[in-house]
Amino acid sequence: MSVIEMRGTPIGSYAPDFELPGTDTQVHHLSKYLEIYQAVVVVFLSNQCPYVQSYLQRLKQLQADWQESGLAAIGINANDTLQAPEESLEHMRTFAEQQQLNFPYLRDVNQDVAKCFGASKTPEVFLVNREGVLCYKGAIDDCADTPAGVTHNYLQDAVTRVMAAQPVDPPQTEAIGSAIVWRGETNT
Repeated sequence: MSVIEMRGTPIGSYAPDFELPGTDTQVHHLSKYLEIYQAVVVVFLSNQCPYVQSYLQRLKQLQADWQESGLAAIGINANDTLQAPEESLEHMRTFAEQQQLNFPYLRDVNQDVAKCFGASKTPEVFLVNREGVLCYKGAIDDCADTPAGVTHNYLQDAVTRVMAAQPVDPPQTEAIGSAIVWRGETNT
């Protein structure tokens, strides 16, 4: 069993609910989204991560393509602001506006949500079905550099299968991105 399989929420288990503030000044609950949507993509983001920058347009396109079918994307920033002040909620608001995010961007100040999900990188995605069960976690696709280089679109395939009530294969991949900046740890 790999390290990523031993921590966080296992595939097939209920995803941890959360109550987090967003850049829109609202408080967001996963359970409220699950009352409305068929599936929710929770993606851990960062304002400064070059991988997030590379994937942001793809995430916005996924939200635009699937929203009418009952998918909601939710971005969460869990980076420690003592070590990375540019990850503050104020900076997140600027980032969300500049990037014209079409999904909520939430702040995980205590990093509890990231730890419960088992997130370790930005961007890292977690696909939750309407019943609240984690169906996929890991990479968005297999090419961070450019959409043209993608040969396996893991998240898109997982969403397609969850929306069709089919099992996801593969249910887990290794996320491509930068390490989350954890409180009390020195990230290199």
